[in-house]
Amino acid sequence: MVCPQGRGIVSFDFDAVVDRRGTWSVQWDGVADRFGVDGLLPFTISDMDFASPPVVLDALRDRVAHGVFGYTDWRNEDFLSAVRHWFAVRYDTEIDTGRIVYAPSVLNQLSQLLRMWSGPGDGVVVHTPTYDGFIKAISGLGRDLRGVPVGDDEALERQLARPDSKVLVLCSPHNPTGRVWTHDELTRTAELAARHGVAVVSDEIHADFVRDGVHLPWTRYGTGRWALITSGTKAFNFPALSGSYGLIGDPGDHAAFVRRMETGEGLASPAVLSLTAHIAAYRRGGPWLDDLNAYVAGNLRMLADRLGAAFPELGWEPPQAGYLAWIDLRPLGIGSRTKDSVLQRELVEREKVAIMPGSVYGCEGFVRLNVGCPRSKAERGADALIRALGRVI
Repeated sequence: MVCPQGRGIVSFDFDAVVDRRGTWSVQWDGVADRFGVDGLLPFTISDMDFASPPVVLDALRDRVAHGVFGYTDWRNEDFLSAVRHWFAVRYDTEIDTGRIVYAPSVLNQLSQLLRMWSGPGDGVVVHTPTYDGFIKAISGLGRDLRGVPVGDDEALERQLARPDSKVLVLCSPHNPTGRVWTHDELTRTAELAARHGVAVVSDEIHADFVRDGVHLPWTRYGTGRWALITSGTKAFNFPALSGSYGLIGDPGDHAAFVRRMETGEGLASPAVLSLTAHIAAYRRGGPWLDDLNAYVAGNLRMLADRLGAAFPELGWEPPQAGYLAWIDLRPLGIGSRTKDSVLQRELVEREKVAIMPGSVYGCEGFVRLNVGCPRSKAERGADALIRALGRVI
């Protein structure tokens, strides 16, 4: 598989199983917090079971060997140029590094922007189903979450037109559905937001998992008040290193965000290992990411084939992006809270697996299955779900 940087053909072993138990993993060691039972095989929150790329691990070892971890400035050319390089080679997009901001996480950026661009009681528009992190951030700040179904432009315009709707949170690609927005859809969304004076925050942390075509960053569409928030932590699987960055369109808003982080939030210095990992990933991690996407596509195809053989009425096909399988079970008669609960009991008590129910994202009758893992584990999850469904329907 050829990388855009021209590194040629490479191969990585994604079948290797890495034991994550006992590493304080939220997905593995914290499964009882959500499902009430320890020891389940988890297919839950969106991190992967793969080791980070060798180029990232080597860079981290070199930095640790230096031995000094003093206060650090993220506004250095190594980091900024790596981000610029990544947008150019992966998304065919030139960016102005003067618009970049830095924060501990994408959700932290979202919270700061919501505080800047809205007040308590104001409306924040999101597409449904909705990533649960958005639900918690928006509701936790006392904003009114206003959901519109994915693909419903009329509902989107109605919500944006409300006088107290202040922010649209766009998830691009969309989590949990894996939907990739088209150029026409993004253009239309930008026009609607501009017409009604609504700020746009585009969360693009899943951008590197677009398998067909090229991801279209919001920097191409944003006018007025907008921000793109993202991180390499998702694609290269180092979220525990805590780091994200964004681009903010308006110079005044950019300055206000930086000032907020450095003064009110006291976060002037980033985690240096996160900077190190980002630079290595964006400069030399392309071949690994290409192989990863091909491997995950194989996991999703396996899931589609097994679901299709067992329940052809589902007609389930892999998503356009990501490693999260969003599966509509309503054709099997699973669309109520009661049936959802029965299915979850079967999965937890008999199959000993943890799979996220759609109710977490505001939609009953669905499940979200994480297949960012070795094929052997993905197969166990697919088979467990099929067996449980067979007993419930």
